[in-house]
Amino acid sequence: MDSQEKRFERVNQKRRTRVELLRAAREIIEKGGHPSVAEVADLAGISRATAYRYFSTPDEIIREAVLDGVADVIKIPPARNDVGDAEVGHRLDDLVSQIFKMVIDNEGVFRALLGSSAVGQAQVRRGGRRIAWLKEAMSPLQATMPPKNFQRLVHALSLAVGIEALVVMRDICELEPKEAEKVLRWTAKTLLAGAMAES
Repeated sequence: MDSQEKRFERVNQKRRTRVELLRAAREIIEKGGHPSVAEVADLAGISRATAYRYFSTPDEIIREAVLDGVADVIKIPPARNDVGDAEVGHRLDDLVSQIFKMVIDNEGVFRALLGSSAVGQAQVRRGGRRIAWLKEAMSPLQATMPPKNFQRLVHALSLAVGIEALVVMRDICELEPKEAEKVLRWTAKTLLAGAMAES
C-alpha cells in the first residue's frame, strides 16, 4: 500500500469512527438518555481516549448527533423570478410541513439538544438553519418587500418551526401531532399574510 492509499484509508477510518460514535449517541438519546462521551464510546466499542479526540463534551456530541442525523432532509425548490404571492405561500407551507416532520421524526434527539441548551451547558449557539431555510423559501419576496420587513418576517416565522414550536404545541397546548402541524402551518400563513399586507 503506497502513501496515498494509506492516507485515504486513514481518512476513511476516521469517518467510520465518527459515524459510529454519532450512531451510538443517537441510540442513547432516542431512549431518553443524556449521553456522556464515555458512555457513547463504550456503546460504540471505541476507546474513550479516541472518542474524546472527536468530541470533548457531552453537549458537543449531542449537537453533532442531532445535526448529523437530520442533515440534508429539507428540500427547497429553486425560486423562479415570476413567483406570485400564492406560490410564496405554498413554498412556506411546504417548508413548515417539512420541518415539522423532521422534528417529530427525531423528537428525542431534538429535545436532548434543547435540554442541553436550556440549562446553559452548551457554549456554542445552536444552529440557525431554520433562518437560512426560511430566507430561501421566502426569497421571492425580497424583490418587493423592504429589507427590514423581510428580516422581521423571517424572524417571526422562526417561532413557528423547530423543536421549540413543537414543545409548545405538544407540552403546553397538549395537541396531537396532526393538529399541532395544522396550527403551526396556520400560524406561518397568518404571519405571511400580515407581513404582505403591511408591505
